[in-house]
Amino acid sequence: MMVRRLRPRILLPLLSVVILPTLIMLYLNTEKTRTLGVQSTRELSNHAELNEFTDRERRLIEQVKHMEEQNIKLQRQLTISQMSFSYSPQDLANDSSLPGSFDHHQSQEMNDRGTNCVNVEPGVPKCETIHVAVVCAGYNASREVVTVIKSILFFRRNPLHFHFIADTVSKLILQNLFNTWKVSGVTVSFYLVEEFKDDVSWIPNKHYSGVYGLMKLVLTRALPLSLEKVIVLDTDVIFATDIAELWKRFNKLTGRKVFGLVENQSDWYLGKIWKNHKPWPALGRGFNTGVILMDLRKLRELQWMQVWRLIAERELMGMFSTALADQDIINAVIKQHPYLVDTLPCEWNVQLSDNTKSELCYYDVNDIKVIHWNSPKKTRVKNKHIEYFRNLYLTFLEYDGNLLRRELFGCANFSRDDDLLQQMNNLDEENPCLDFHREHLLLHRTHLYYIDYEFRLSDDNDVTLVAQLSMDRLQMVEAICKHWDGPISFALYMSDAEAQQFLSYALSSDTLKSRRNVGYHVVYKEGQFYPVNFLRNVALRQVNTPYVFLMDIDFLPMYGLYEYMKRIISNTDMTSAALIVPAFETLRYRLNFPRSKADLLQMLDMGTVYTFRYHVWTKGHSPTNYPRWRTATVPYRVEWEADFEPYVVVRRDVVEYDTRFIGFGWNKVSHIMELDAQGYEFIVLPNAFIIHMPHAPSFDIAKYRSSNQYRQCLKELKQDFMKDLSRKYGISVLKYVAADDDT
Repeated sequence: MMVRRLRPRILLPLLSVVILPTLIMLYLNTEKTRTLGVQSTRELSNHAELNEFTDRERRLIEQVKHMEEQNIKLQRQLTISQMSFSYSPQDLANDSSLPGSFDHHQSQEMNDRGTNCVNVEPGVPKCETIHVAVVCAGYNASREVVTVIKSILFFRRNPLHFHFIADTVSKLILQNLFNTWKVSGVTVSFYLVEEFKDDVSWIPNKHYSGVYGLMKLVLTRALPLSLEKVIVLDTDVIFATDIAELWKRFNKLTGRKVFGLVENQSDWYLGKIWKNHKPWPALGRGFNTGVILMDLRKLRELQWMQVWRLIAERELMGMFSTALADQDIINAVIKQHPYLVDTLPCEWNVQLSDNTKSELCYYDVNDIKVIHWNSPKKTRVKNKHIEYFRNLYLTFLEYDGNLLRRELFGCANFSRDDDLLQQMNNLDEENPCLDFHREHLLLHRTHLYYIDYEFRLSDDNDVTLVAQLSMDRLQMVEAICKHWDGPISFALYMSDAEAQQFLSYALSSDTLKSRRNVGYHVVYKEGQFYPVNFLRNVALRQVNTPYVFLMDIDFLPMYGLYEYMKRIISNTDMTSAALIVPAFETLRYRLNFPRSKADLLQMLDMGTVYTFRYHVWTKGHSPTNYPRWRTATVPYRVEWEADFEPYVVVRRDVVEYDTRFIGFGWNKVSHIMELDAQGYEFIVLPNAFIIHMPHAPSFDIAKYRSSNQYRQCLKELKQDFMKDLSRKYGISVLKYVAADDDT
């Protein structure tokens, strides 16, 4: 409505300001061009030759001058009107400091400044490292903190050093994530929580974070003595600006100030949340510790560990436990020593808790620097701007982390991985198989244990099913879990957005929610080929049992196979044995799955199932000797043959798959060949089977079938593999070369 009321008032003078001066200047240019040249109307009005004009011309010049002055005033009015749209009339009337409420002194000061800024805080040097500390423990927290990291990396221009106070689970996950992420200008350090638990475990804490919610209290002891200042963050915040702006606020921690904190934006510490609510002591509304500027040097000088402990012990005599973990104790300290804190502007920690009043702290959502999802409801909390906040959160949640690998130019010590660059530069640019060789060098960003995982070894014969998949095979995960009761290790090849779809699927599935012994390891998409063997190796490395069953995602194991395998393993010398599980297939999407070998044989005779790939790739599984298997009652040995690629049970320390084979072709064949070169015995299990379920052809197999160049490149990779194999195992490899020549 305000815009509509302005339009009639502004439109007429705007037209007169634009059109009338134009007409006048056209007239003057035709009459007095030789005399005026390119002088401005201001100069003309004071010019010594002004008297040479007629009275009519002088009036026109004066009118132009007047219109220019009106134009300047109108532009000012438009600027003030636009700025005032973000504020209510009452705000504009009551607060003279708001934009658009300039008094004469402010306007004069702005005119005197021109374009030069005064009293500007010094910026952060381009290559100065910004230190960030985060307490992170468990599988879920390790997943959530990645969104915080993405938001920081998106805006940052400085090198970063992340300090994680973590448990062993988080250290494993985050250390592997950063090692495979390879972000330029990022350093990571870990400090195990177990080393500092005794310092805080004596404090009763009702907060859901448990002992980990108290670990910020021990940062002066946990972090290196050489580290003098650090930004401390919760795992449920996201940045909407460059973190260097916050780092710059350390300049405000003068004198005895050791903390930079934002006020708490609920009435928690005022005791108004519910009847008989008795919070810990706090200064006014208290402070939220989701974002902290912490001067470690000063804190150590004032013996911080002793200070907070004495105050906590005294308060616990009446409070008995903390409700908000470290936040209660830090507020109790500040209550007694208010000079320790510098209050940060509220936009540096906009708190979206259940009882928040954060809407009162900002005028425009674009002014917000940090959003803090400090409610257990997270993105389901109520706020009039919740859609804006949720969309910003989802943007970073699903943002392609590979795009954050950009280099920090100008900072010599923080360049990209030199070894990888050297290997890339050594590749032959003229080689038609360049793409295959280049993608072999890719190190895919990997997030281990994306969902809660709990493993308990059943016995010394325990075996883990290992498989890899992409988003289009996700439906097979639930089906496999129904067929296999034992531990599973899945490697999932997905984009950041697809990983969130998988998470939603897994958390909504009753079958998957009930299984805690399934490890999901997300490998993020990069490149044009499916890195099948890289995925297999990721899943294989995370196995915790003595033995592994190496299977593909398109198969369903027979019911009871897990227990059957453990019995066979207990009676077999597995030192150099590879137990083969015969593979079959069906063309029916809905299959009455056979409950026994007898059921399977009947379905074979009826043509409901077939031996795997008998009609397109017989050599892959024919050495299994299916005719013998039909009547076998005990395990039997078979010999390796060219292109043999069975699904096997082996020891966990089996040689890894060769990652040069990407996309389609020779990825399993090469692995079985190396097992044979190492002297493995191939033993077929007589009462075990898996059945391949139908699906559309993959994109990689389509490329293999349609591209002669693809097949030529695969042949080149095979030759390179043979050469490497001969260097490792000597003359015995010649039989593989001869077999390959025959095929």
